[in-house]
Amino acid sequence: MSKEANPPRLADNEAKAVARMLRVSPQKLNLLAQLIRGKKVDRALADLEFSRKRIAHEVKKTLESAIANAENNHGLDVDDLVVAQAYVGKALVMKRFHARARGRASRVEKPFANLTIIVREVEAQANA
Repeated sequence: MSKEANPPRLADNEAKAVARMLRVSPQKLNLLAQLIRGKKVDRALADLEFSRKRIAHEVKKTLESAIANAENNHGLDVDDLVVAQAYVGKALVMKRFHARARGRASRVEKPFANLTIIVREVEAQANA
């Protein structure tokens, strides 16, 4: 009488990795997601390696995890992988206060974000 299991939502030529609770605002993380979206994975890894953003290291680890999932769990060829989707979602926001003049306080919000990367295997184009 239980529910049916959720069917897999990925195609046979796709693999996914998710990084949750990254300590960065979703707006800043989305800049890196835009940087790698649609690129071949070797080019995306190189871009993240030399990015000056602090969170680029975590994004690179997530992309490497998606590549490993594609290779080990789905049997895909690493050389033909492309970053099909890279999207960012909101997680919780820690609320802190900052003491101000005359005994007042102002709010400091420390946001967290989630990152999902989906890689897809594409056929290599023939050199004609």
